[in-house]
Amino acid sequence: MRVQRKHVLAATVAVAASVVVSVGTGMGFAETAPAGRSVCAGSVTFSAEGGPPAATSDRFPVGTRLRVTNLDNRKVATVTVTGPSGSCVLLNAAAMDLVREPGKNVIRRNVVERLDGVAAPAPGGAQPGETRPGNAQPIGGSVCAGSITFSAEGGAPAATSGQFPVGTRLRVTNLDNGKVVTVAVTGPSGSCVLLNAAAMDAIREPGKNLVRRNTVQLLR
Repeated sequence: MRVQRKHVLAATVAVAASVVVSVGTGMGFAETAPAGRSVCAGSVTFSAEGGPPAATSDRFPVGTRLRVTNLDNRKVATVTVTGPSGSCVLLNAAAMDLVREPGKNVIRRNVVERLDGVAAPAPGGAQPGETRPGNAQPIGGSVCAGSITFSAEGGAPAATSGQFPVGTRLRVTNLDNGKVVTVAVTGPSGSCVLLNAAAMDAIREPGKNLVRRNTVQLLR
């Protein structure tokens, strides 16, 4: 009789456990992140580029397919890299619209997966046209390659970076209008330099969310 009671009790516990797992999964408590490891670090932002969902990158070659997941709302965008930029992944407007939360221009909690199965270049490896702090300046004097965009961060002019440590001072020049802003790096992002709203306002041209022709100088 005691053996039977033990079996009944064990079966009851197993059933209860399976119910808890099922309810948790249905309510979003389970599978809180994609299985894949992210190939980009930091926030994901976007440019004003039109067309179907796509992205640009300073790390992956043209034609690379990436899947970007917003961990805050579980929305996913699968994009193809169409050209270079100053970010690990910079979405265009259509791709951002697929994954953004209303009113937000930055995806802080994200996973970026490479879909073609090729390992990503090491985050610390220099890309063409880039340098790391302490290295010689590349031809043209800029320490970042590609377009510059911005986040919706407030406050005084500042920037985040996936290349330079907190406290680094950078001078960003918009070559189309000659405007210059000097910023300090305040934290990490997925870009060589990602300006905040005030810094972008200091150099942008009206209606443009991207500075294509630019020079970024490392101030010592």
